[in-house]
Amino acid sequence: MEKHFITIGIITGKKKMTKKGFIFSAMLAGSISCMQAQTQMLTMDEVFRLADENSKSINIHSLMTDEAEKAIEIAKNDLLPSVGAKANVQYIGNCVTFDRDYSNWETGELPHFGNSLILKATQVIYAGGKIKNNINLKRLEKESSVQDEILNRQDLRFLLAGYYLEISKLSNQKFVYENNISQTKLLVKDMQAAYKQGTALKSDITRYELQLQHLELGLTSVKNRINVISYKLASTIGLDPNIKIATDTASLLRLPIESKSQELWLNNKEEIPMMKKADLNIKMSENKIKSIKGEYLPDIRFAVTGEMTGPIMVEVPPLDINFAYWFAGIEISYNLDMLFKGKKKMRHARINRQKMIVEKEYAEEELENSVHEACIGLDEAYTRMQTRLKSVQLAHENYNIVRQRYLNGLSLITDMLDAGNTQLDTELQLANDRINIIYQYLLLKKITGTL
Repeated sequence: MEKHFITIGIITGKKKMTKKGFIFSAMLAGSISCMQAQTQMLTMDEVFRLADENSKSINIHSLMTDEAEKAIEIAKNDLLPSVGAKANVQYIGNCVTFDRDYSNWETGELPHFGNSLILKATQVIYAGGKIKNNINLKRLEKESSVQDEILNRQDLRFLLAGYYLEISKLSNQKFVYENNISQTKLLVKDMQAAYKQGTALKSDITRYELQLQHLELGLTSVKNRINVISYKLASTIGLDPNIKIATDTASLLRLPIESKSQELWLNNKEEIPMMKKADLNIKMSENKIKSIKGEYLPDIRFAVTGEMTGPIMVEVPPLDINFAYWFAGIEISYNLDMLFKGKKKMRHARINRQKMIVEKEYAEEELENSVHEACIGLDEAYTRMQTRLKSVQLAHENYNIVRQRYLNGLSLITDMLDAGNTQLDTELQLANDRINIIYQYLLLKKITGTL
């Protein structure tokens, strides 16, 4: 692709530049410098890097992974001893005594200040595997979060690649439009010279000037579309949306495209993120079944308890002193509700596991279909481009022949218009076909989680 540069110089010599001319040149140079500062050329790898650094979506999933990591540490805390303390301060009122028939009421003086303190430490000895299963569940959830992060990054990269390729495609179209506009202007100039010699009609010039207007309108539409896509791309990767992103077409066309069969794309199927996610869902459902089985088993803990209380109210009269003691032993607890509710929970968990198995089979089927379709699309894109190359060559040859025939008065203006439109159409389609090959290849990489 040609690169056009604007050079501004100050003419010196016999003819001096006026003050106004110098100011105008300086302002123009400044405006061009500002425009250039608003355009930034990026490779696709640089776009991906900026997205990894600045994308809010990636940042959210990264935080979710960190959160899942901390949840594992919290679950491990259940393996540690548990220590608790309970203190109580209270006011004790006087006692009242009376007969069983509620007669002979008498009031007795009691110590009014009461207090108690209980310290208790426990250590799990056996919990039916519930703690271990909970830790394993948190680990699986963390792995699932990692796969979600990978899938999100793949989706975002493919979206950005779509924007990037669209800008490249539109830039190619812009170049084709500009070439055709230059060609049309040259033809109009030739027509005007022929008109002065009496060998061309004014209506022919008018019709081609109208064609020129259509081309310029198409160019304007392409430029506006580039601005829209560039704005979306810049804002997504964390740049100022007003910066115009220019694609590095040279590096894009040098992108190595592996020629692989569908079998090779699916060779390491179990490592593809969507399949790993399905496997993790099955493991989490199996972990749920183990946890329910653990609820049928008792909890056994070693406990040490120290208590202090005062006053001693069981003595008559009450003793206004503190009483402290401690004890240690084994605590065994069992949830009797599981005898009645456990079967329903187990049936539900087994149905969930079966659903996860079917979902994995469905995901595998969808993966194979998607890879097959993308491989066919890539082969078709190659075939289309090879065919289009020949079409462009023929369209150029046809245009040159019709142009010479028209200038020699051997063809009509309608023939010229048809030849010009055919040339424009084939060039635009060729520009799109080259980008479509890269798009189909990136689609395959996104499906297999390697983008």
